Amino acid sequence: MENKHTQVKADFLSSGIIDTDIHERALYQDLIPYLDNPWRRYITDCGWLQEKHLPYTQPTVAGLNRADATVPDGRPAGSDLDFLRIQLLDELNIRYGILTGAFDPSPSSMNGWYEMAAALASAYNDYLIEHWLEKDDRLYGSVHIAAQDPIAAAREIDRVGSHPKMVQVLLPIDNIVWGDPYFHPIYEAAQRNNLVIAMHHNEPAVYFGRFPRYFIEWHTLISTSHMMQVTSLVFNGVFEKFPNLKLLMIEAGFTYVPHLMRKMDQQYRDLRHEVPWIKRMPSSIIREHVRFTTQPMEEFTRAEFEQWIDLLGSDEMVCFSSDYPHWDFDHPVTAFPSLPTSLRQKIFHDNALSLYPKFPRNKGESLT
Repeated sequence: MENKHTQVKADFLSSGIIDTDIHERALYQDLIPYLDNPWRRYITDCGWLQEKHLPYTQPTVAGLNRADATVPDGRPAGSDLDFLRIQLLDELNIRYGILTGAFDPSPSSMNGWYEMAAALASAYNDYLIEHWLEKDDRLYGSVHIAAQDPIAAAREIDRVGSHPKMVQVLLPIDNIVWGDPYFHPIYEAAQRNNLVIAMHHNEPAVYFGRFPRYFIEWHTLISTSHMMQVTSLVFNGVFEKFPNLKLLMIEAGFTYVPHLMRKMDQQYRDLRHEVPWIKRMPSSIIREHVRFTTQPMEEFTRAEFEQWIDLLGSDEMVCFSSDYPHWDFDHPVTAFPSLPTSLRQKIFHDNALSLYPKFPRNKGESLT
């Protein structure tokens, strides 16, 4: 394995890898210095804690995380920058890494308490900038917002979205369907600040009732909630109204996408009278505006991987993600087959570089 790790560095020595999903970890206690009262005292004096998200006993030895990612002094995985540097950034020759958080600081379940949700999101953003983004040139951040109040969310995006190390707005996939025009202020603010919209299942999606009985069922079906969001944004005309907006779907893989595009195109042929604002095939909109992360990868041969890329109709839609430090972390060597040099360069680097306009570029590296 050591030789394979060395080969990763050699293969990407000229560019490095761009990792689009790294879960740094903060605790509510970390946010206290960034909170005003009464929100601070709810944590310090009243013992407020966010309810647990997943109703499962995790079937891995370290819960959701890799066992070896626990910080040597016992702190939770992802909570120490120096250890993350050693285990991920340096080990895999990461050029740029995007932090997506280890928990949703302002969960949508706080429906009746959106003021505190907004305060928590703002505190998290300030904490992220000070303790992570300003301490390593390779790390970039996600703006967290309180989805319950899109106007306040837009103000928060404007407040921190101009920071050069903030590259996207992170939206939770939970019980919200994001194509609703109610959320347009968020997309307008993201486009105004040159930010990507990223979606990640921060709270488990529970659209159709209760959770399935077992974690394996929920984990298998993650892509279905991502399909719902992409379908919602496309058919509700979000990309027609915000033509410069880009979307990254994180942590559901990409093998569901060819089926989704084919199904949406077929439905559009039959039912386009219902969405007259859509002037072109949904698959064309998705190829232009939406990108998908690799993790969690199925097992592929080289021929199978290339076949899936062919089914997408583009080799520019997939970006590498490791999901560090979670148990289903994907290593660039062990999780991937040997790929052609040009495709490997796109998956591990170029597609993400094109997606994020804020990433610094060397001479000769273009935005597209």
